[in-house]
Amino acid sequence: MRLTACGTSSSGSEQASGPDALTGWIMKDSVSDAYLKRFEKDFERQHEDTVLDIQIQEWDGIGEKITAALASKDAPDVIEVGNTQVAQYAHSGGVLDLSDKVDELRGGDWLPGLAEPGKIDGKQYDVPWYAANRVVIYNKDLFAKAGITSPPTTRDEWLRDTAKLNRGKTQGIYLPGQESGDRWKGSLDSPEALRAMDFYQRLPALGRGPKDSDEAKPPQADVFAKGDVAQIIAVPGGAKIVEQANPALAGKLGFFPVPGATAGTPGATFTGGSDLIIPAASAHQDAAYQVVKSLAGEKRQRDLARTMSYVPNRTSLADALEDNEGTAAMAAAAARGRARPNFPQWAAVEATNPSGGRGCRTPDGAAAPRRSSLRELIPLRELTSLASWTLGG
Repeated sequence: MRLTACGTSSSGSEQASGPDALTGWIMKDSVSDAYLKRFEKDFERQHEDTVLDIQIQEWDGIGEKITAALASKDAPDVIEVGNTQVAQYAHSGGVLDLSDKVDELRGGDWLPGLAEPGKIDGKQYDVPWYAANRVVIYNKDLFAKAGITSPPTTRDEWLRDTAKLNRGKTQGIYLPGQESGDRWKGSLDSPEALRAMDFYQRLPALGRGPKDSDEAKPPQADVFAKGDVAQIIAVPGGAKIVEQANPALAGKLGFFPVPGATAGTPGATFTGGSDLIIPAASAHQDAAYQVVKSLAGEKRQRDLARTMSYVPNRTSLADALEDNEGTAAMAAAAARGRARPNFPQWAAVEATNPSGGRGCRTPDGAAAPRRSSLRELIPLRELTSLASWTLGG
């Protein structure tokens, strides 16, 4: 086993008379060194004909580096990629089709937000590795003072409870958002999108989050730490940052999934995380698949959940996080989570932010929208899908 900083794959001449040298690219800080060492030791013990060379990659410039590697004849054998990046890599033609492995890997149980980005034209190009997503972090004392004995489980309950909390000096929720003027801006004018805009117009109004900034300016953890904000939306680890800023809140913070339309069905939230791909140019595709199979299997998924507090790649493994309130809420939400649309043009959407400054329309239809370049960049079916899952439709 070798663990190195970003490099290139081993040459065939170096390993011609020995075990296959399998090269894997893993992103910096994705997993701990201890986790990687446990995996490598166990894998090499079970596969004596393979030596793993795990190369840690920096985030800066990784997109261009992977694109170049996929187009080369000297690609690594396994690559960790962000779940929203799979489509652009798969469309390059340099990623191995893994459709025939889905059943063996129990793909029917995969988190949608990890699996869907890699399913293109009916073919599966990625294998989900791990996920993380936002939940609601709440101040238990403020909930108790407002007479709220348990977290809300539907959007209507959430709005009612937040309105109860939003009294006097207490903010019901701190939810900043970047708006242009008094009205919501956007080019999505379907009924689903309008309902989403209505809900997300009402919720931030039950607090005093800035309308011209985001959660980083000022840091929402610092705002929450003052003790007069009832809720924020963040990854569970955000609670530790709050407690560091105000130790008096230790043990007084709770978690629940973003509620959906009905009880027992969390709202659809964005699922972030990583997937594993095998370059088509890999010289060791069978051995590379064994690496992916092991990392995606139950043993390593449970180890990863315990070690890194990530959500496992399968919904049936959510119990690996049930001993921690925050990560359990995250796992419950992940089962309903979604990723960004799985087509290569999405990168252009994020880069150009096409809806800014274009036509607007409020949920009551006060103004007719103008079509923006979203319609030029994204197929209509994708816009419809994007709008429908925003409210768990």
